[in-house]
Amino acid sequence: MSLPARGTADAVRTYYAFNGVWSFLLALTFTLSAVYYVRDVGLSPLQLVLVGTTLELSCFLFEIPTGIVADLYSRKLSIIIGFVLIGAGFLLQALVPAFLAILAAQVLWGIGYTFTSGADQAWITDEIGADRVGPVFVREQQVTLTGTILGTVTAGALGLIALPVPMTVSGAGMILLGLVLVLVMPERNFHPTPRAERETFTHLAKTFRTGIAVARSRPVVRSLVLISLISGLSSEAFDRLWTVKVLEFRFPEVFGTSDPAFWFTVLALIGTFLALAASLVVNRVSAARVNNLHPNGLLAFLAGLQVVGVIGFALIGSLWFALAAMWLSRVALTLAAPIEAAWLNRNLESGSRATVISMVSQANAIGQVAGGPPLGALAGRSLRTALMVSGLILTPIPWLYLRLRPAPDRAVTDRAATAGAD
Repeated sequence: MSLPARGTADAVRTYYAFNGVWSFLLALTFTLSAVYYVRDVGLSPLQLVLVGTTLELSCFLFEIPTGIVADLYSRKLSIIIGFVLIGAGFLLQALVPAFLAILAAQVLWGIGYTFTSGADQAWITDEIGADRVGPVFVREQQVTLTGTILGTVTAGALGLIALPVPMTVSGAGMILLGLVLVLVMPERNFHPTPRAERETFTHLAKTFRTGIAVARSRPVVRSLVLISLISGLSSEAFDRLWTVKVLEFRFPEVFGTSDPAFWFTVLALIGTFLALAASLVVNRVSAARVNNLHPNGLLAFLAGLQVVGVIGFALIGSLWFALAAMWLSRVALTLAAPIEAAWLNRNLESGSRATVISMVSQANAIGQVAGGPPLGALAGRSLRTALMVSGLILTPIPWLYLRLRPAPDRAVTDRAATAGAD
């Protein structure tokens, strides 16, 4: 089933709008979700790890099938289904504070995320063309960061009422966003396989094989899949463990409170502001390098900063210096994401674009599922060692970027050959 392309809104503005709202709603849920899990639901450290593992397994199992659906049926339909499922997951965990309900919520939101993963980038690339999409991805990152700031502030305010309130608002808002997109989101340049020609399992297998072939034959795609895998091996543990280290420090009292819920809202805001400022500065100062057709040098530099930040965070024993190292890592990752996304999309054709993007995301999920539990077990003996290993895992990534060389420009080569013949 595909949705009719009845939307009349401008594609780029729609892309900015739904990503801004999406990031706002995600911040509503995630700013205080860890505090909610521990304080209201009473999850143990093992249960917290199982929550993350359940989410990543859901993403891993459904990433490829949902990406293929976006390629064969409708990017728009895939995105809308994703938002509705994510919203349902957020509502479930907010309204039913129990471990099993939260596990079920992770499955819902994980499946929903896979419907959106790759489909939104593939949709906007189809609508405006691969040659114009690089600056759009960079601007979208800034819109997303702005939405995250607003969502973080709102989550802190609503969390003063009760910790489940921001998640409840977020879940309802996510479902509403999906319903609004049914009416306003255009889809003019995607042509799904006609119903009469659909041989579902045959087309699924063919599209999947095409994605595998692209990943194997193109050095950029192959390397980005490997980089995504390595990043996942490191990120699951770091994302779960950094809060544990920060909570070991004594927070200063501000406005009469040193409550971790207050400080985690403040820390999230500071990190997001830094990422937004860095994105704006880099885009203004070095737009040509950001939108470079082969930005391997810039991505290698940002990956190096991420390594320094993670290892620095592991070793530093001062609260604010440790946070500065963590923010350095987050800023580098934030800046790299749209540059890498544009680079990947330029190396893909429309017919397999969503599928290959999903493969990159799936590689990250595999890494997180494989790397998280061992590093979590190591953290039981030494938190610092686990965080240090998490940083060391990332060290091959700058080299992987630097070893990539630009592919010959076929059009330029053809012109040169023609000129030589004349």
